[in-house]
Amino acid sequence: MAKTIVTGAAGFIGSHLAETLLQQGNEVIGIDQVNDYYDPVLKHKNIAHLHGSPQFTFIKEDIQDLDWPTLLQDVEVVYHQAAQAGVRASWGQGFRNYTERNISATQVLLEAAKDAKNLKRLVFASTSSVYGDAETLPTHEKIPPQPVSPYGITKLAAERLCGLYHKNFGVPIVALRYFTVYGPRQRPDMAFHKFFKSILQDEAIPIYGDGQQTRDFTFVSDAIAANLAAATVPQAVGEVFNIGGGSRVVLAEVLDTMAEIVGKPIKKNYIEKAMGDARHTAADVSKAQQILGYQPQVSLREGLTQEWEWVKALYA
Repeated sequence: MAKTIVTGAAGFIGSHLAETLLQQGNEVIGIDQVNDYYDPVLKHKNIAHLHGSPQFTFIKEDIQDLDWPTLLQDVEVVYHQAAQAGVRASWGQGFRNYTERNISATQVLLEAAKDAKNLKRLVFASTSSVYGDAETLPTHEKIPPQPVSPYGITKLAAERLCGLYHKNFGVPIVALRYFTVYGPRQRPDMAFHKFFKSILQDEAIPIYGDGQQTRDFTFVSDAIAANLAAATVPQAVGEVFNIGGGSRVVLAEVLDTMAEIVGKPIKKNYIEKAMGDARHTAADVSKAQQILGYQPQVSLREGLTQEWEWVKALYA
């Protein structure tokens, strides 16, 4: 099986990806600086069960400080999931974390990838945030990106860098624009995790704006399937794909579903709309379906139920 690298391996999506790759018999080098954007204890918990695998190596280091030419010598696939996430925290003082971790780190990786003889694929985790308030819903990949947050700007810059390194040096990149991924191990700053935690602690759920915003929610196992396809399908090289859950849902309806899952009414606390939040997102995933064979499998109710079980266990 293949030797692979997962950056951001202790994170939400990265840990699921590393786990799946190991289950399939691959050798996995997980890289994560385990910064304190959220509680590092949670990140260590995400991958605690992987350390027992002889096929798994974990490197706790900043991407920009690694000897990439040596690391990439016999690596076939890199899944670049590491990023400074979070739309709301990307304004003001924290912005440099975004330029360093999203743009500079990606450039360092690409620069090494252009000379990596055995590299067959570099899968880059992009985001629906590059679209901002898209004029067309559902949004397809040819819509001009117009991010509404500094976070979206840095992710778009990194994605475009991938495109440049593909065009000029033949680096075999694929970019996946994730639409709101959720499920077990979801980051604590993300809505569903926050909501379920509030319900558990019998507190009101904070809702930005009026609750009528819509999102395309993607269950984490569907995002993983997209990554595995992106790493193997020949026609995917050099392309950008939307990865969505297949249905656009109003936040207020999601809360109704949550109330049914937890079996009690939910207290809501409406707060001011956050700067940089897109009003609506919806993915046109037809390109991913055609080329990657992507087909979301997990319904929102089923996915939310899995996340609720995980949150209960986490804070038990």
